[in-house]
Amino acid sequence: MNNEKEFLASIKQLDFTNRYINKEYTKTQIVLHHTVSNGSALDVVNYWKTLPTHVGVCMIIERDGTINQLFSSKYYAGHLGLKPDHFITYGIPYTDLNKTSIAIELISWGGLESKDGKAYNAYSKEVIDEPITRLDIPYRGYTLFHSYTKEQIESVKKLLLYWGERYSIPLDYNENIWDVSEDALEGTPGIWTHTSFRKDKSDCYPDTGLIGMLKSLK
Repeated sequence: MNNEKEFLASIKQLDFTNRYINKEYTKTQIVLHHTVSNGSALDVVNYWKTLPTHVGVCMIIERDGTINQLFSSKYYAGHLGLKPDHFITYGIPYTDLNKTSIAIELISWGGLESKDGKAYNAYSKEVIDEPITRLDIPYRGYTLFHSYTKEQIESVKKLLLYWGERYSIPLDYNENIWDVSEDALEGTPGIWTHTSFRKDKSDCYPDTGLIGMLKSLK
């Protein structure tokens, strides 16, 4: 990618010491998430540090597009929440896909509940003065979503281009990333979302700006 050094230098480093697995694995998948929050990346990190297990992602992207790195993409932490029984349901041998995937979190409330003409987040707090996307067809039970910003989507693009080249991960757009995919569970290389692995998740939702960016990569 152009201006690679400048891009890497712009990434903000956050302390996540001893909260990830310091062991290298070959990376084949990139998984997109959103946080179900609207604070800073540091707020998310501080919450994860309270958990008893190694939960986390390589990068968190704030609303203004700032990229925060918690650990090198060659390492990993738990971000998929997949147990062996989940693979059995689909007739697929269990693999710890956390090890071979790189995860990105977008700061976003995600799915919103609509009541009396107002939008509420997962904590029953009204969402005010925030961009909201209304879908024509509900997705994972939601019609309203806290919109991803243009700055966030542009930062995701830069990371995808960088990792695609670094790890030889294919960047072709897959139409099936918005539902549970056996390809995703089998570890097929490419870009996926959390919803590609689990029906109980709604991150990321099929935002038109995000889809347009993904289609532009190849």
